[in-house]
Amino acid sequence: MTNLEIVDAYGAGWNARDADAILATFGSNGTYQDPTTSGPIGGEQLRGHLEGLWSAFPDLSFEFSNIAETGTDSASFEWVMTGTNNGGMYGLPPTGKPVSLQGADFVQFAGGKIQSVKGYFDSGTVPRQIGLNVIVQPFEVGPFRFGTSVAVQTGQKQAPGAFSITQLEPLDDAAADKIRESSRATMVSMLEMDGFIGAVTASIGDRMMTISAWDDADAPRQLMRAGPHAAASKGMMDGSLAKSGYTSVHEPVRVNPYLVRCESCGKMHRGPEPQTSCGCGAALPDQPAYW
Repeated sequence: MTNLEIVDAYGAGWNARDADAILATFGSNGTYQDPTTSGPIGGEQLRGHLEGLWSAFPDLSFEFSNIAETGTDSASFEWVMTGTNNGGMYGLPPTGKPVSLQGADFVQFAGGKIQSVKGYFDSGTVPRQIGLNVIVQPFEVGPFRFGTSVAVQTGQKQAPGAFSITQLEPLDDAAADKIRESSRATMVSMLEMDGFIGAVTASIGDRMMTISAWDDADAPRQLMRAGPHAAASKGMMDGSLAKSGYTSVHEPVRVNPYLVRCESCGKMHRGPEPQTSCGCGAALPDQPAYW
């Protein structure tokens, strides 16, 4: 096969969603890399990468253009990838949203096989298209560390009677992914628990934290009886998930009344109840949830 025929076979494997066909175009030590692979991968690791993409986008397909040899043992081509997010991705449920991504690949050959493929594209395009935030920020600046946060709320507006706090330092990246998945499942289960008000998770530097609000200090005990939180606690205690961590329950000493602003005159009020209107005659906005 000529180098361009190898490229054709490689592209056909992608469009057939056939991992064996793609791997057959690579030499024994051939590698693939793009902005999402964290370096070169090959063999079964590449197979896993391919299957993960096809799981998230079962109809994934490519349109190739400008295929050309760039040297005796090199070639390049442009492509447009399209598909629909009908499978889970980043540990999240499918969105059903379509995606379209442009990129270019540069291929090196050796012994009639692909030695390496290096793909280039904007790694933030697909997450943005399926409705995810793409945040660019430093990990650390001086005494400040940065991260991301997620919140879930029941809509209940009463002041919390207790907070439970869990903080973990994951063992590695794989353990961090398991903790995130467990945290999402746990918060879904918490929505059905008596006395649960809301929760916030945060990943900051090498720490992962969950702060949840409850009616009273006994309500968080429900987390330990069964379900995803109980399973995660077992992983914490057997050393398979975290290097360190702790849990705690706190009761507030003082919770001041919620203040709301009159949108007409700008005056602040101590919540809309029992007062539902401002002295200027305008109706007061609803009080947000405490947590």
